[in-house]
Amino acid sequence: MNKNLSTILLGLLAYAVNLAAAERPNILVILCDDLGYADVGFNGAKDITTPHLDTLAKNGTIFTSAYVCHPFCGPSRMGFVSGRYPHNYGGQYNLPNGGKGMAQYNKEGIPVSETLISTVLQDAGYHTGLLGKWHMGLEPQFHPNARGFDDFYGFLGGGHMYFPEKYVPIYERQSKSGKGEINEYVVPLQRNGTEVKETEYLTDALSREASRFVTESAATKKPFFLYLAYNAPHTPLEAKAEDLAKFASIQDPKRRTYAAMVYAVDRGVGQIVKTLKSTGTLDNTLIVFFSDNGGQLGDGANNAPLKGGKGDCFEGGYRVPMFFHWPKVVPAGQKFEHPVSSLDFYPTFTQLAGASIPSGKQLDGKDIWADFLAQRSPHQGQMIYALRHRDGFNNVGARQDQWKLSLSGRNGQWALFDLNADIAEEHDVSGQHAQRVKDMVSKTEQWSRTCVEPKWFDSQQAAEKWKETGMPHYDETFRLK
Repeated sequence: MNKNLSTILLGLLAYAVNLAAAERPNILVILCDDLGYADVGFNGAKDITTPHLDTLAKNGTIFTSAYVCHPFCGPSRMGFVSGRYPHNYGGQYNLPNGGKGMAQYNKEGIPVSETLISTVLQDAGYHTGLLGKWHMGLEPQFHPNARGFDDFYGFLGGGHMYFPEKYVPIYERQSKSGKGEINEYVVPLQRNGTEVKETEYLTDALSREASRFVTESAATKKPFFLYLAYNAPHTPLEAKAEDLAKFASIQDPKRRTYAAMVYAVDRGVGQIVKTLKSTGTLDNTLIVFFSDNGGQLGDGANNAPLKGGKGDCFEGGYRVPMFFHWPKVVPAGQKFEHPVSSLDFYPTFTQLAGASIPSGKQLDGKDIWADFLAQRSPHQGQMIYALRHRDGFNNVGARQDQWKLSLSGRNGQWALFDLNADIAEEHDVSGQHAQRVKDMVSKTEQWSRTCVEPKWFDSQQAAEKWKETGMPHYDETFRLK
């Protein structure tokens, strides 16, 4: 028998046996914010210690080519929960800060026409929860409780202060502005629509709430879906003194604080795993850990060996650290080298949960589970895209198998990299593969033509620039020079 076919059949058999023996799994998604590719131990960090994450990764499978659908947090998160590129429904910009007076955009959010993975799992009988950052709309129709989450504890905007003494209650906000407009980073946390008085460091509070959710879910006897959206290590760079003390040897103050913030996440994950064990739910819980985009290089992150960082369409902008952990189901001590996308989670989770994809629901990802267990590429020959609009031009990234197509800068030219040999995107080989470049550019243009006009912008300046420069300029972008 062909060796590859034998491997695939054995993988599928193991999958069928293990899945048949298991109940529908709990699904715990742990998302970090602006976490660098090399900022966890399992992905090469030397100065940041993450023992709990490293243990989960060691006992699970590490994905070395995991991508999100956009190099910024808002669109990336929308893609994850909707299973679609946000460009296809106008969500390719971050929603603006709710306290900056951009009323026309503050009324926007991820379209209600998009059935989210949370609703799919909720309808399938899962107890669903979101803890932490939302960033998908402030209005009631966009609220997590209206979008498939039974339990929400966190904040609706794009970022937040970490120490609760900095939070400003609603009555103080109203006294400072008749409209209550104030930086959303200082708005108190809420539980299911009601502001609460938090007393703990933000990361610790979210870890505490995750343990609570797991405990309460275990009592219901229902499977759970928990989306734990940590704000760390997103700015502002704020860490507890005891965590900072552990990294006193790091000279760069930004890197030191950043390291302490990542450590706080790891400490919280350890607490959550302990709760999973004590409630008897660890063995039937799929844990997925990843970041919403690449690390912010100017604020302490390290994306080595990748080029670029948050906001870029280089690998460092949207290729992220990731692992799966599920005892006796996810292979332990392995790496999965083939490219996958966060857009794949929606159909994959749906299948694992025995749920149904809504009629007419469009998805841009695919169920990767069988391919994953068989160590086979789920996207063989297929494209994974990144598109970021800039002031009058576009940055583009597209991957097909080991090949990476890239366009950067206002007057940039298309470049091609063989990521198997050149993960850092240092050696442009487009000259040796002209037909491949032509084909990949053509496919990327076809996909881009399916994108719609943005429904909102992250700033008034971005909105004005879009109109002034006549964006999106696809004719110019996809012209081979």
